[in-house]
Amino acid sequence: MRAVLTAQGLQKSFGAVRAATDISLTFDPDTVVSLIGANGAGKTTFLNMVTGYLRPDSGQILFGERDIVGLSPRQITKLGISRSFQIPQLFNSLSVRENLLLAESIAATDNPQAATDEALTRFELAPYAAQKAGLLPEGIRKLLDVSMALSSRSKLLLLDEPTSGVSADEKFAIMDVVMGAARIAGVTVIFVEHDMDIVARFAGRVVAFYDGGIIADGSPDTVLRAENVRRYVIGEEIPHAAA
Repeated sequence: MRAVLTAQGLQKSFGAVRAATDISLTFDPDTVVSLIGANGAGKTTFLNMVTGYLRPDSGQILFGERDIVGLSPRQITKLGISRSFQIPQLFNSLSVRENLLLAESIAATDNPQAATDEALTRFELAPYAAQKAGLLPEGIRKLLDVSMALSSRSKLLLLDEPTSGVSADEKFAIMDVVMGAARIAGVTVIFVEHDMDIVARFAGRVVAFYDGGIIADGSPDTVLRAENVRRYVIGEEIPHAAA
């Protein structure tokens, strides 16, 4: 099975700060992977390198068999990598339907109107179709943002803190809708998340970042139980073993 995305030996520094140190990861088709770590651990730096917002100092990023290092974010999106940001990127003065229709038109969908109707149903946005995006509850704004990201018929969807700003009561419902839509679309999902309950429920694989590097990679049960992850990512007080 050919990997959707392969990162090999990625390095990135900002002056004396090393934001990425020898990051090597492979992502298979139809998988859901969560990236975890404290703020500044390197998760968003990795997403920014994959999507062309940052160029690695060294290393290779393959989307399928194509090296995408040096391509612009727009070029990378056209290849089939979409991204939803922590703060939704919406046209606040337009309605939900108008936002979706614009996204489908930009993506050159054969029938933008039909695709918009499908997205309204798939993301449970139909009741909000006529509302201005700027007046929506945060959870619905997140759903609209993800639905617009998927309008490009991507093979890989990157989600940067999809439950950030969403109430505790809404988080699981929002993620249920997002992951259901991703399964229907047949896309690989990589999502950054700080809520470990969300990670444990929705991720099939977890990659833990710390200080620009990877300290654990595996199943949620294995990674979330690892002592270094509990100490450096989750923030538990774990006594050091006696000498």
